[in-house]
Amino acid sequence: MKDFPYSESKDTRSGFGAGLLELGRTNPNVVALCADLVGSLKMGDFIKEFPERFFQVGIAEANMIGIAAGLTIGGKIPFTGTFANFSTGRVYDQIRQSVAYSGKNVKICASHAGLTLGEDGATHQILEDLGMMKMLPHMTVINPCDFNQTKAATIAIADHEGPVYLRFGRPVVPNFTPADQKFEIGKALLLNEGKDVTILATGHLVWKAILAGKLLEEQGIDAEIINIHTIKPLDTEAILASVRKTGCVVTAEEHNYLGGLGESVARVLAQQLPTPQEFVAVQDTFGESGTPEQLMEKYGLNEQSIVDAVKRVMARKA
Repeated sequence: MKDFPYSESKDTRSGFGAGLLELGRTNPNVVALCADLVGSLKMGDFIKEFPERFFQVGIAEANMIGIAAGLTIGGKIPFTGTFANFSTGRVYDQIRQSVAYSGKNVKICASHAGLTLGEDGATHQILEDLGMMKMLPHMTVINPCDFNQTKAATIAIADHEGPVYLRFGRPVVPNFTPADQKFEIGKALLLNEGKDVTILATGHLVWKAILAGKLLEEQGIDAEIINIHTIKPLDTEAILASVRKTGCVVTAEEHNYLGGLGESVARVLAQQLPTPQEFVAVQDTFGESGTPEQLMEKYGLNEQSIVDAVKRVMARKA
């Protein structure tokens, strides 16, 4: 099992803020909009340097999406910012009709996704956003794993023509990907080669998959670990190549098992390579208030849950 050293833990939302600032300096067409959550989205540095390219919409998320769609007509590249719950569930009709339907070049950037916004509680959490957004034609869906990858993804989506949903989070997590690693939309990253089981993880669960891989190694199980940072388009080639070798797969995500990464992988396997699969995800329920650590443990989104899923799926191999 490879080592994945990290010098510090950082929040992925700060990676978004750093990427947005860099874009402001390199791309004059990039503009930013926020729904009264500048501090939470780490947009302050962009606003200080480019105040004329920022629009504070207030608590009016539907208006924000409509304004962003209009700005694209004049050649601007709008990045919208609010919590994932408000970026998707609250404004789904506006995204569908004003952005996705006509393929507008809007970048929907969503913080505080999943359970790990913690004490803000269940009404602010969202566990169905990946499914909602991946079902929209023309929409690209990205869920990076740490600060560096979120910064790189933020920069990369500015060059991608068409609507993008970029999902990131509130808590600090180990920052282990290389700062200079190129972000390729739709290209999965092989983190560790293995022969016994494939672990496909996304977002905050990528680090948990690495920790699980170390625990499995101690038990004589050789796990292949892949970072699926792009949910749509999915890197089916990388997934199939790994599963052909290992013969079983575990998917891990901070999302409802309905509609997320696991279901996308299951569709690919059902069509091309029927394979035993286990899901590490929230089991069709809402969350609740608590610390991120408490919630990830209660809802089975930690390294031990991945280890347990690996043992179950390996027992099902032919």
